[in-house]
Parts: sequence; structure tokens; C-alpha cells
Amino acid sequence: MGTTARDNTRALLALGAAAALALTLSSCSSGSGSSGGSGGAKNITLITGVKSDPFYITMTCAAQAEAKAKGVGFTADGSAQWDVSVQRPLIDSVAAAKPAGLLVSPVDTTALTPSLKQIQNAGTKIGLVDTSVTDPSIGITRISSDNVKGGQVAADALAKQMGEKGSVIVISVKPGVSTTDDRIKGFTQEMAKYPGISVIPTLYDNDLPATAASQIQSTLAAHPDLGGVFAGNTNTAQGIATGLKQAGKQGAVKVVAFDAEPDEVTALKANTIQVLVAQDPAAIGTQAVDQLVAAFDGKPVTASIGTTMVAITQQNMNDPAVSKYFYKAAC
Repeated sequence: MGTTARDNTRALLALGAAAALALTLSSCSSGSGSSGGSGGAKNITLITGVKSDPFYITMTCAAQAEAKAKGVGFTADGSAQWDVSVQRPLIDSVAAAKPAGLLVSPVDTTALTPSLKQIQNAGTKIGLVDTSVTDPSIGITRISSDNVKGGQVAADALAKQMGEKGSVIVISVKPGVSTTDDRIKGFTQEMAKYPGISVIPTLYDNDLPATAASQIQSTLAAHPDLGGVFAGNTNTAQGIATGLKQAGKQGAVKVVAFDAEPDEVTALKANTIQVLVAQDPAAIGTQAVDQLVAAFDGKPVTASIGTTMVAITQQNMNDPAVSKYFYKAAC
């Protein structure tokens, strides 16, 4: 994550980090007990979008802790990459296991709906966490950030950083991802309020930092007045930071990025990124388990829950009320 093939030292460090993250998710996948507590002999499976992503690690750690506190069994897994063909086998394995509850971050808004509907029809209670699907019949609860609002927060922050003039571009993962689609929607709607800023058509990097680095350099060449960029997620932010550094534009082109993963926090300290719009993945994980346990017990379930977001800058990042939103690389 967040490295280039030309930087051998960072590549070695990335291999070490990947090994540590694999150990983390292995730990998170251990059962927390399958009896006792308000949930009785129930078990929950969590399938995240990308298992090595600190956003999802933070969510998994919190969900695991809450499941243990509630006395329900818990296992977790996640996609190795953001791809339907990678996540579908994990979802199919849940269909075979038939857990009492499934929490899932679908990597596409429509492609996985038939599999999820099959699981739901077989009696498993489904909660959608972070991302969602367009079919409203899937899931008894949906828990996520207000991503449209987050995009608006990002636009206002970036416009301020740019002095409300110049060109700006969004670089994101791929079309058809509910969360990032909403971020782009909110960003472009809000940026229309700034007549001095021209919005360049959005580019998609398929969640590959190296692609984002190349895209930002090409954009710089085509648009010398580029003053800002909005990174739709953490891998994109890492690639943009790398590309700007290689182009000698670090700090000159302002960057607002979603999330607050360790590499992004380091980039914020170094002023490669000027603003982070942090989500609260721990709250998503905790509340998701709470909603499924309520359903197990026949209690009311909240159909939609929006969690807090906060804008983090160099000026406020050391405030404990803000730094608590930094994501974890391990439980």
C-alpha cells in the first residue's frame, strides 16, 4: 500500500507491514465465544472490503470487542483487493456456513445483490457496513458515514486551501462504489459554489496508488493552474502524495483526502496532505454488532445509522478529541 516499485526500501517496509496486517486479521477472525450474553448461542461473520486496509482493521477490532462484550461468536475476513470476483467467494462461503448474522461491506452496489439475497432468504440477518447496495430489501440495518456530507466538507476545505481559485480534480477508486460515488457527488455539488474554481472531470485509479501517482502527474502537465485535488480514499491519497512529490509540487497543489490511516497521518504531518476527512470505523463496527444482537433478541433495529466525521489538519491533529479518529493498523 502507498509505495512505488522504484522505492526498494519502502517496498521492503510494505512487505513487513503486510505481514503484520495479516497477523492482525488472523487474530480478528478468532471466535469470541458462541454462547451466553444477550445474544445467546449466536454468531456473526464480518466481511470487509479490503482486509489489509486500516479503516477496515479498525472496524473489525471494534466489532470483535463488541461481540465479545455481547457474548456472541465472531469471525472476520475480507477481500485481498477491491474486486467483486475476489469478494464473491467469501460471501458464498457465508451462504454455506449460515451464520446467524452477516456484516458486509459490498464492493459493488449491484453485482453482489443476488448472493446477499440468497443468504438473507436462508435466515441470516444482514447488516451493511460502510458500503451498501442499491436494492433496499437487502439488510436490516445500514451503517455508514454521511459520505455526501463528507464530500461537501472536503470541497469547502479544499476551496479554502486554494484561495478559491484555480483548477481542481477528483481522483477516486472506480464508479459503482456507494461510498466514493457519494463523496464525489457531495464534492462536485459543493464546489459549484466557488465560481473561481474549475472542476476537471473525475479520474479513477482502480484503487492503485501507482495509477493515482501517474494520473496526478498527467493532470499537472495538462492543467498548469491545478491548485487542488480531492482523493476519494486512502490508496488514492497515497498515490497522489507520491506523484506530487515526484513532480516537485508537494504543498503547492493542495490535497484533501478521505480517511486517517497511518500513512495519511504521516503525510499530513509532512504537509503532503493538508486536510484529512476522517470517518469513525470503530463506531460503525460497534453499532453494527449492537444492531444484529438486537435483532437476535427480537428488539427494535435502527434501519440507517450515520456516524461522525471530522476534518483533521496540522493545527488540530494533536487534540485528543481529534486524534482518537486516527485509524489502527492492528488491534
